Amino acid sequence: MNATEIETATAEALSDVEAAQTVDAVEAVRIKYLGRKGLLPTVMKGLKALTPEERGPAGRAANTFKQSLNSALGERLAGMQDGDVVESNLSPFDATLPGQWRGIGSQHPISTIIRETVVIFARLGFTVAEGPDIETGYNNFDALNTPEHHPSKDELDTFWFENGDLLRTQTSPVQIRTMKSTPPPLSIITPGRCYRRDTMDATHSANFHQIEGLYVATDVSLADLKGALAYFAREMMGPDVGVRFRPHFFPFTEPSVECDFTCHVCAGKGCRVCKGSGWIEIAGAGMVDPRVFEHVGYDPEVVSGYAFGMGVERIAMVKYGVPDIRMLYENDLRFLHQFA
Repeated sequence: MNATEIETATAEALSDVEAAQTVDAVEAVRIKYLGRKGLLPTVMKGLKALTPEERGPAGRAANTFKQSLNSALGERLAGMQDGDVVESNLSPFDATLPGQWRGIGSQHPISTIIRETVVIFARLGFTVAEGPDIETGYNNFDALNTPEHHPSKDELDTFWFENGDLLRTQTSPVQIRTMKSTPPPLSIITPGRCYRRDTMDATHSANFHQIEGLYVATDVSLADLKGALAYFAREMMGPDVGVRFRPHFFPFTEPSVECDFTCHVCAGKGCRVCKGSGWIEIAGAGMVDPRVFEHVGYDPEVVSGYAFGMGVERIAMVKYGVPDIRMLYENDLRFLHQFA
């Protein structure tokens, strides 16, 4: 088509738009002229067959065609939305019909573990304390008695910012913040998101959740810590769960212990999940190091306390039999519907 023929087609198309009385009719006009098999694509393909003298005017006419038709279509639809013309030929919407509601969602297993843990420790008098995800190096490491050479301070292990702040690697900084602002006695748990430079695999994630606990008063002993964690284990995992404590080392506690629960799969007999030991590591804990108390202004000669920390994802995997931590983050409804 030459320029004159395209201009004639433009006039016809604009007339068709004006005559369209429904949304469906407007859409039919658009498809007729601008659709993949419509008139305009055919015209554009035919430009190469024109002579050089005809090609320029025809190309400009084709662009005008497209712009004018798009503008007319938009105005026509806007008029219909304002009620200037009749509704679509489709069945009109009946506001009296019952709605088709989407199913109500369920709580994510990570949120469920956090909520249940908060409830369990609330029975022991613990309250929830929270803090920012972006922390200072002092609160995250130094105030917790972490030495300069500790590997967790390395850039390969921690997300550092140029100003010296970091994405917290644990929720322990919340304990520091709370002790700085609150005199003893103190009993808090600190659920929250943490970040480490871990390669994602079946048991590791760069983003994860922790729940840490802190109890500070006078005459607190390791027996108090063992009693609290044993109570938590049986409330969370059931009355038959076994609990054991193993000596360990953490910079911010002395003495330090690892807390294990009997494997939920084999009930302590040994299986692939627990690697034949019958036990699954759940929490690190211990008596608060006196130097940590000194950093926050507590007198270690007067007060004592215990602290513990556990991974929320680890507890969820143990309790629900989840074999891969990535399943908790993929948002696959086929997996999440199990917890509805």
